[in-house]
Amino acid sequence: MFTGVKVFSATKAKEREEISENVTRWIKSNSDLEIVDRVVRQSSDNEFHCYSLLLFYKQRAQS
Repeated sequence: MFTGVKVFSATKAKEREEISENVTRWIKSNSDLEIVDRVVRQSSDNEFHCYSLLLFYKQRAQS
């Protein structure tokens, strides 16, 4: 079960190089959320390579 989805996508080479840092930064700044699933996709055409990462999350249970 999830309550939200965060989508990261990158088409340009520089964006693809930085995507892991952006994901890590988002996870650290949303420590109240629990990642319950993820989907990674890559698509390409003659000119571009697009990388997408979807994080499915829910609110962490309060202890």
